[in-house]
Amino acid sequence: MKLFKRILLLLVLIIAGIVILNYPKLNIISGFASKNMASSTFISERSISSITTIDHDVPMIKLAATKKVENGAIASVYGLMERKSICKPGLGCVLITDDFDESSFNFDPNRTTYINDSLPFPYGTNGVKDTLFKNVDYTRIKTAIEGAFANPEIQKTRTLLIAYKGQIIGEQYAKGFSAKTPILGWSMTKSVLATLYGILEHEGKINLNNPAPVDSWKNDDRKDITINHLLRMQSSLAWEEDYSGISDVTKMLFLDKDMTVAQEQKEAIAKPTELWNYSSGTSNLLSGILRDQFKTHQEYLDFPYMALIDRIGMSSMLIEADMSGNYVGSSYGWANTRDWAKFGILYLNKGNWNGDQLFDASWVDYVSTPTALSEGTYGGHFWLNAEGIYPDVPEDLYSANGFQGQYVFVIPSKDLVVVRTGLAENPEFDVNTFLSEVVKAIN
Repeated sequence: MKLFKRILLLLVLIIAGIVILNYPKLNIISGFASKNMASSTFISERSISSITTIDHDVPMIKLAATKKVENGAIASVYGLMERKSICKPGLGCVLITDDFDESSFNFDPNRTTYINDSLPFPYGTNGVKDTLFKNVDYTRIKTAIEGAFANPEIQKTRTLLIAYKGQIIGEQYAKGFSAKTPILGWSMTKSVLATLYGILEHEGKINLNNPAPVDSWKNDDRKDITINHLLRMQSSLAWEEDYSGISDVTKMLFLDKDMTVAQEQKEAIAKPTELWNYSSGTSNLLSGILRDQFKTHQEYLDFPYMALIDRIGMSSMLIEADMSGNYVGSSYGWANTRDWAKFGILYLNKGNWNGDQLFDASWVDYVSTPTALSEGTYGGHFWLNAEGIYPDVPEDLYSANGFQGQYVFVIPSKDLVVVRTGLAENPEFDVNTFLSEVVKAIN
């Protein structure tokens, strides 16, 4: 009997220890489930069952019980750590804390669509131009697309679009998705944020080589960090980008009211340029620095749409904000696949949109030039193929990449823009094989 009691006590202690160690993680699990359910239903208008059985059917997240409420979603894990997200037109959804005043989430960006209804994609809304290029092997394009959807349980491709010289030459959508479905770009949003800096530079309103205007850095060893260092992820500030547990990035995305300060508060662990460290906190710090370029919060809210998004007709795009009204430039940009393609085409055209020059052509060189110590994989908030990470694809490829395999690939030497979205990345979705087949179809 004594042995049984000792074993029982040991089991209780083990279970208690597991609960204590993992209890803080429940905040992240329920937070992710709540936020994703709210945004996916509110922005993408997807079904609750689809989100639950597909998006949330992954380790840990599937432990959360999630329900839709009138203006958002609520999730918890076995009744513990309940988290709520609320939604608002124009801003999408925000994961809130218990002490958050929901009535304070009341700001709204002004939207204006500058697009010609008489023109086809990409410059207008009048359908898709029916162009046949003699140098394009359409059979091979079709085969490449079919290959990207061939193993849905493994590849998990949702949408795919191939544009050559700005014209769509291939396009396909998985069940439940269409050309109108907004897709969360995750870190592709970083590239959109960086583009806003390119526009400001083109307008002569910012100098990337100036020290970052962060007051708390002015009197310590962080004072020499420039905007350029931040755009290139070489500030040498401490940061842990780990989504598997509690880390700097998960605490920022699922706990912070103001996501622009998480990276600002980190210490320097080396001098600028001595380290390269990918950091979503850096992107949100840049969102805060962008905010400070304007006299009012409303001007900041309007700028991404006025200067870029609506200016090129990405009417489906929406960037979500944190509880303090800052755009989450690291992660929360949504747009349908054709609008993501427009973003790539803007870069393929070196910043020129049907005669309107949004940023200087040299900005493309800036974002696609390898950053020191990144092993040729990173430029200025864009990913690169400079060292042949995709060995059978041209090395001039650069791309906006996001979690779970969201991609906008730009291949200048082939006049190609390729958008792929889904729930799996390399190696489950073989980027090199897919892109190499697309490239071979352009003769």
